[in-house]
Parts: sequence; structure tokens; C-alpha cells
Amino acid sequence: MSDPYPQPIVTIDVVLLTLKDGELHAAVALREREPQAGQWTLPGGFVHADEDQDALAAAVRILREKAGLESPYLEQLQTFANRHRDSRGWSVSIAHYALVPLAEVERSGDARVKWLAVDSIRTLPFDHLEILRTAVSRVRSKTLYSSLPVHLMPKTFTLSELQRVYEQLLGSSLDKRSFRRRIEELDVVEPAPAGRAAGQAHRPAQHYRIKRRAGRELAMAERNLGIRD
Repeated sequence: MSDPYPQPIVTIDVVLLTLKDGELHAAVALREREPQAGQWTLPGGFVHADEDQDALAAAVRILREKAGLESPYLEQLQTFANRHRDSRGWSVSIAHYALVPLAEVERSGDARVKWLAVDSIRTLPFDHLEILRTAVSRVRSKTLYSSLPVHLMPKTFTLSELQRVYEQLLGSSLDKRSFRRRIEELDVVEPAPAGRAAGQAHRPAQHYRIKRRAGRELAMAERNLGIRD
């Protein structure tokens, strides 16, 4: 007798992003099992119903297990679900995206993943290319109005360095005065206790750090925040 309530496959896939050489890069992991064994895919895995409190907890666990990393910013992206995305059956993926500073990537040095420039990726198994492109579009869109790029920064940074990261993500230049006003309105960075470092023309440059609030809280705080030109 067939199951009157057949259960779909429920997984978590994570688009893990960093900024390297001025370009957004995504992590891909080598798949060990069928289907698509031996292919590079987004880090992902099954939801553990007896262990994961919610989808976010599952994403944190999967990032740790598959990439050896913990992200300062992790957010649910979108649900991808249909009968065609996985050959094993009707499948649901609760996709997330995460940002991590390059210094953390280099410190981890996890051989299970490799990093590819997102604009160079032309194909991925399953529907992972669609998930990747949706996440990249979300990041670039949120860069226009939020503090999202601060989670790509090292522990301390100057506002000029932060502006360059914004510009690299957007592919366009920003007015310095307008940019600094936006950062002030977002209220997500504070002067670093280490003080100032030597800048151009011997003028001291103030270093900043992210205010000690979790990325999840920042995402909630920014959800309805508009930024003036």
C-alpha cells in the first residue's frame, strides 16, 4: 500500500560568498554521493529533524560540516521546490546565502571546497546555478540600500576600504560624502579601539569595526530602512 502522505526530500543549500581580488566568489563542494557524485555543487545537505531546531540552525551546521566555516551573516534566501530538481524524488531546498571575510577563508584553508568567481560559473548540478544567481542578485540589490557588505570586511577597516567593497559589488563608483552619510545612518560600524593608522599624505585614517550585533539582527533592523541620496 502506498503512503497516503508521501514525504518530499528536504534539504538546505547555502550560497557562501566572499570577495577576492575585487570579485565576488562562491564556494563549491565536491559531491561524494549519487546523484551527481564527483561534481562540484553548492554546500548542502539534508535537514536533521531530530537535531536542527529550524532551517537557520541546519544551515549553520551544514556550513560548519561542509566548508569548515561559520559566517557572520547568514540569511534565508528562498525556497526552491519541484518534482524535477532532484532525480530521487519531489524535492524542497530551503536556500540560504552567507557572507564571510576573505581572511576567514584563508585561515580555514579547507580542501573540501574551492572558490570560483561567480560571474565565471556557467553550470552547476541540480538547480544550483539558479540558486547561485538568485543569491548574487540579492546581495548586489541589498548593497544599494543596506550594510550587507560590512560582513565581507576584515576585523578592522577604513571607510575608504569599505567604500571600495561597495563599489566592487555594484560595479560603479560612489560619491564619498554621500556614502559616508549612508553608513552613518545605518549605524552599524564604530571606531576600532586600536585607534588610527597612517593614511595617505601622512594623514591619520580612522579604523572601524562592525558593531557587536549579530548579522541576523542587522538584517532585521535594515528590513524597512530607506537610505536618502
